[in-house]
Amino acid sequence: MTATAWVATRKGLFELQQRHDAASGGWAIARHSFVGDPVSMVLPAPPGGGRMLAALNLGHFGCKLQASDDGGATWRELPPPAFPPQPEDAEGPAWKLQQIWSLERGGDGRLWAGTIPGALFVSDDEAESWQLVDTLWHRPERLGWFGGGYDAPGIHSVNVDPRDPRRLLLGISCGGAWRSEDGGASWRISAKGMRADFMPPEQAGEENTQDPHRIVASAADPDVFWCQHHNGVWRSVDGGANWSEIKPPLSGFGFAVAAHAGDPNTAWFVPGIKDEKRMPVEGALVVNRTRDGGRSFETLRAGLPQSHCYDLIYRHGLAAHEDGRRLLMGSTTGNLWASDDAGDRWRLVSGHLPPIYALRFG
Repeated sequence: MTATAWVATRKGLFELQQRHDAASGGWAIARHSFVGDPVSMVLPAPPGGGRMLAALNLGHFGCKLQASDDGGATWRELPPPAFPPQPEDAEGPAWKLQQIWSLERGGDGRLWAGTIPGALFVSDDEAESWQLVDTLWHRPERLGWFGGGYDAPGIHSVNVDPRDPRRLLLGISCGGAWRSEDGGASWRISAKGMRADFMPPEQAGEENTQDPHRIVASAADPDVFWCQHHNGVWRSVDGGANWSEIKPPLSGFGFAVAAHAGDPNTAWFVPGIKDEKRMPVEGALVVNRTRDGGRSFETLRAGLPQSHCYDLIYRHGLAAHEDGRRLLMGSTTGNLWASDDAGDRWRLVSGHLPPIYALRFG
């Protein structure tokens, strides 16, 4: 069975097609769009075809949004999300789009965009226009959010429940997890059980200052969430209301997590050394996999560099296909690996790509 995937990088968007080539795990680059431009996120077309989106971050020239209705063959620019005018007395970061950090589509066709600074936008017309979700933006807690690696906070994870598109769960660095049960009309913080060791001890459990690096749900049971946090790994089995810490081997630090679409007990993580180092433990790149809800882990190494490796896997740099067997992993060093057996073995697809920001299966 063939597959398509998309690789968003510092110098453009790459389309991958799976082919029968054992040397590269069956994957090959089929197309390169936006050559030289940083692509911060991509949203593939829905099953059966339709519109796909690519978010570009052009620095001095601002953030751009591109749309394709023919599978990436041609693109046209659309207006990106935009903030309303900022009141002179408004606190917090400037009301100016710095980056589109997440793009998701709900089962009802609504599109969601999470940004830096930490805002959520929604579109009901296939990204032709966007509206700021001001019910979240005007929450007083937002003024307590702060940047985790960026100067301003950002929304990097947007989970839309496939059973009910009104149910949303967001991951914010650094602002914890937030839930809505009514399509964004109202919100409540939902990071109970997480721990922020970078805060004073008496504030470590404060939900509004947590730094979840990535939050993903299992399609098989959307009430099960996995969170790779700055200070460990957490799991929720009640829709994000409560979080329990689990202990993967080597390190609890990392950025990426992928969930098995068909098994809510299976997930993959990439451990690293935190803070100023941000590299694999002992220079060996591995993937930690659990198949029992985090009670135990396997550390997968076959085909990955085991010495003098400095690859970092960003938040969106690990992706699992819906079949639960095919995985892709891309690094800041421009290496791209693939697995066809749920991570047991990996093959290098390319070692010469630009730094990889995000991976999505089509």
